[in-house]
Amino acid sequence: MIRDDIKAALVGAMKGGDKAATQTIRLIQSAIKNRDIELRTSTQTPDDDALVTEVLQKMIKQRRESVELYRKGAREELAAVEEAEIAVIERFLPAQLSEAEASAAIQSIIADTGASSMKDMGRVMTEVKARLGTQIEPARASALVKSALS
Repeated sequence: MIRDDIKAALVGAMKGGDKAATQTIRLIQSAIKNRDIELRTSTQTPDDDALVTEVLQKMIKQRRESVELYRKGAREELAAVEEAEIAVIERFLPAQLSEAEASAAIQSIIADTGASSMKDMGRVMTEVKARLGTQIEPARASALVKSALS
């Protein structure tokens, strides 16, 4: 499980004296714990690895947005810190589909759902999330679906 990998990585980073990785992994654990707390009142509980992957993808998205803003503000040193955090977080994500694999999978989903226009994008994205879930980032999937439907 991804949680076990994260715990082991934290111990390794602490023993190795890697302060940046230790701090980032603690942030990951904190975000996962917050998500667990949010789900206590929920009636449905997702698969644990899917939940952790969702949290990690959200953290990466936030950091990429921060990098973009820091670069616009000419704060390269802060952008470098965020990029280092992205690198640590990405170590725990499952392998992502390549561009060709993702396009082929999305074309297959479009054919299966019978989608023909942008009106069907919601239906296609629901199916993409169900079938490919953790194997593709939602933003990347959305861009591929848009280009395929238009």
